[in-house]
Amino acid sequence: MTTYTHRFAEFIPDVLEERVLYVSLSYGTVSHRCACGCGREVVTPLTPTDWKLIFDGETISLYPSIGNWNFPCRSHYWIRNNRVEWAEDWSEDKINNALTRDRALKDYFYRAHKKEAFAPADRPAEKQNFWLRVRPRWWR
Repeated sequence: MTTYTHRFAEFIPDVLEERVLYVSLSYGTVSHRCACGCGREVVTPLTPTDWKLIFDGETISLYPSIGNWNFPCRSHYWIRNNRVEWAEDWSEDKINNALTRDRALKDYFYRAHKKEAFAPADRPAEKQNFWLRVRPRWWR
């Protein structure tokens, strides 16, 4: 079973080491080399509509699974507790359906939150959307 270590860093390095999950909370990103060994860089943005990171004090888990459908390897896996758990390959139909669903969820989320981004200045800070206040610097 493939296992990763993790490193918290402000910036993702230019050259990624094998089997290391680089976590930049400042930029809301986790990067690593593909678990299949092909060497490609995998970037998982941490946003309300992309990946979620769980850090239990010792290990990292990412949700949902990572499907590298645009890579020649087409690897598909979960990272749970710093370990790779392989998932099934998906058909083109299943991939396209998931991409369509993801786009629709993103559109819905950002359309609903766009109104809050332009809320009046006198609106109390605690009433503003949490994610709009803590979004990564690159998103501003």
